[in-house]
Amino acid sequence: DAAVRAVDPAEAIRRHLVRDGDRLAIGGEQVDLRAVGQVVVVGLGKAGAPMAAAVEEILGPRIARGVVVTKYGHVQPTRTIRIHEAGHPVPDDAGMVGARAVLDQVKGLDPSDLVVVLISGGGSALTPAPVDGVTLGEKQALTQALLACGADIREMNTLRKHISRIKGGQLARAAVPARVFTLILSDIVGDPLDAIASGPTVPDPTTYADALAILDKYRIREKIPASIRAHLEAGAAGTVPETPKPDDPLFGRVRSVMVASNIQALEAAKTEAERLGLRAVIL
Repeated sequence: DAAVRAVDPAEAIRRHLVRDGDRLAIGGEQVDLRAVGQVVVVGLGKAGAPMAAAVEEILGPRIARGVVVTKYGHVQPTRTIRIHEAGHPVPDDAGMVGARAVLDQVKGLDPSDLVVVLISGGGSALTPAPVDGVTLGEKQALTQALLACGADIREMNTLRKHISRIKGGQLARAAVPARVFTLILSDIVGDPLDAIASGPTVPDPTTYADALAILDKYRIREKIPASIRAHLEAGAAGTVPETPKPDDPLFGRVRSVMVASNIQALEAAKTEAERLGLRAVIL
């Protein structure tokens, strides 16, 4: 119970998003709301609904619009931000609709506009946005193949990023020239920002060549759909643009804030165990 309380999604947002009149503190940075045009909230992940509700508590009518994609059955009431349900861990048609809605929310913004992005575990599967020439069924087949072969979450997300229009920094690219703040609830040990929900607003250090190497590692290159294989091979050959990398200037207006993580949950459990007189060690 102590561990779960320590990483409660709504409380995590309240700790890192603090409003005082027209001043908004986001993870240590100050934003003057008087200088902000529209505030748009988008999100993807299983903790999306409580995170969105907390943002609404804080920003209220300053939010112009928003949509958050979460897993079936994980909805809770919100006013301005629409909560959209989709499939996890295997992506479905509802997820494609949700991904399009997220991308539509951030199109056509101005430099004065502010996008708040809410990221939590499961966001990658919940928002399939396959590249042209790849169907949802083919992406589902890839996901099933990766689950069956034993690929870990980082390997799965490397593949997902390179057949997506939203993952691997591409949501941030779609929001240009607006300012973007991403509030992240991590579900991956070590908190690698590029791997959590496949890093839609952070630089992608992985490449098409890395994606192909993973397929070869598990001997499934010839077992995945031909359209996906062809896209990855074209990317590795340089005929398809890469995902945005750390030196891309677009990230000059993008900030990421870790609001909760596994280690916080572990430390809370350790503290409570010690309070109860137990000898506790985090391995």
